[in-house]
Amino acid sequence: MRPEFTQLSHSEPVLAMQSSLHTPSKMPLLCAPSWLYLSLQTLKSQSKAGLLLPGKCLQFSAPCCSIHSLKLERTLCLSHKTRTAAFQDASAISSDTAESDVLKALSQIIDPDFGTDIVSCGFVKDLEIDEAQGEVSFRLELTTPACPVKDMFEQRANEVVAMIPWVKNVKVTMSAQPARPVFAGQLPAGLQTISNIVAVSSCKGGVGKSTVAVNLAYTLAGMGARVGIFDADVYGPSLPTMVSPENRLLEMNAEKRTIIPTEYMGVKLVSFGFAGQGRAIMRGPMVSGVINQLLTTTEWGELDYLVIDMPPGTGDIQLTLCQVVPLTAAVIVTTPQKLAFIDVAKGVRMFSKLKVPCIAVVENMCHFDADGKRYYPFGRGSGSQVVQQFGIPHLFELPIRPTLSASGDSGIPEAVADPQGEVAKTFQNLGVCVVQQCAKIRQQVSTAVTYDKSIKAIKVKVPDSDEEFLLHPATVRRNDRSAQSVDEWTGEQKLQYTDVPEDIEPEEIRPMGNYAVQITWPDGFNQIAPYDQLQTIERLVGVPETAPA
Repeated sequence: MRPEFTQLSHSEPVLAMQSSLHTPSKMPLLCAPSWLYLSLQTLKSQSKAGLLLPGKCLQFSAPCCSIHSLKLERTLCLSHKTRTAAFQDASAISSDTAESDVLKALSQIIDPDFGTDIVSCGFVKDLEIDEAQGEVSFRLELTTPACPVKDMFEQRANEVVAMIPWVKNVKVTMSAQPARPVFAGQLPAGLQTISNIVAVSSCKGGVGKSTVAVNLAYTLAGMGARVGIFDADVYGPSLPTMVSPENRLLEMNAEKRTIIPTEYMGVKLVSFGFAGQGRAIMRGPMVSGVINQLLTTTEWGELDYLVIDMPPGTGDIQLTLCQVVPLTAAVIVTTPQKLAFIDVAKGVRMFSKLKVPCIAVVENMCHFDADGKRYYPFGRGSGSQVVQQFGIPHLFELPIRPTLSASGDSGIPEAVADPQGEVAKTFQNLGVCVVQQCAKIRQQVSTAVTYDKSIKAIKVKVPDSDEEFLLHPATVRRNDRSAQSVDEWTGEQKLQYTDVPEDIEPEEIRPMGNYAVQITWPDGFNQIAPYDQLQTIERLVGVPETAPA
């Protein structure tokens, strides 16, 4: 008889072969014409074992469904074309199941920063499976090479995949996403390949801000990140004293008219002190221009973190840096004195107004130990007061250590000179905090405003807020406050209600720093929509939830 395909249950194809039964006379059959079912999975296993080959015959015996067991022998010849199709279908089903097994196992690993499994985060790349050999290989692409839990991810990935019954060998490769900013605006070429820009600020001189900035940068480099330091203090640059690069002068690329940074122990460095000018004697507007040129025309290359050592104060230079550069976050440095707190509070308020989140406070020179006791020569409480009053989540205390001061003068940062010391451990904790908080901020900003095409609504979830709401695209477009929509002199509305169709949909929504998004509309207009403005727009209510896929 010719083999036929039939559908038995669900979508599983099976090969049904009708056989004639030879029974002794007067032996009633308990079943009508018998069918022998041979699943494709069985065919596949027999093929691998050499029992079923193209062009060959399969000989088998099976019990007959009668009162007496009858030996049934029948030779079945399967055509090459039929068997090939069967094997392909079986392989496809098997491959899908194997991939599902691996992804299900990996989804048990939760990213502690995002609170989501690594499969949903999109970390699993280049998944390759050889089920016949029991081999699985894949790549985990993390948000930063300095991820503090990358070793745990690698270990857990090996463990959970190895527990799958058919897996014999697991190969996990670790990598990081390419350096790219969240900011969507027209950035200078030098800043387009920098993932995170972190400002270290105190708004007061002499509190150890440069010490914290340099040691933080080298700690991040020790964690595997690509790092640069920008010394923004033109009047009193500290970087040339705190590090010892062989080349102590910045070079100029004459063709590109760009600055080539100097380098020390794998960290790129730019400071006015390396420009051969020493300290600047110039007025504020000129200084702002110098800072802008040094920062934006430097060939930084791909960096995971650029640490900016901010100058003291809240004047032109600070405002220029905060407005021109898309700062990811800020670290605040203070000392225990009340006077330090007063100045630091001004800096925190400045960052708050400019929508730059402050992620940590470092209280320097807070205590020293002697004779088995701990002494607080400058008092206590400035750092904790900043944390409590402004809601900054993390506080780190640096003790008074002669080695910390000496390392700043010797040109070798303490985090490099004594990586296992107490001070280095504090900087390691600070580095982990910076990595985790920057990753959270990037994730929040990238998903703060999105367009849901299924319900034709703009979803808004402002960073650092639990509130999520929906806006009608046409309403958002009509609320544009730029010069193209509103007369800057008279305040008269130039964009009329009827100018915007009700069914308008955004073509693209991209974040702009931590404060706004840029929405591209079908007419080519790019609307800048600050989060503060989106929160005041009339909202959609009663929109049905989208059905799960």
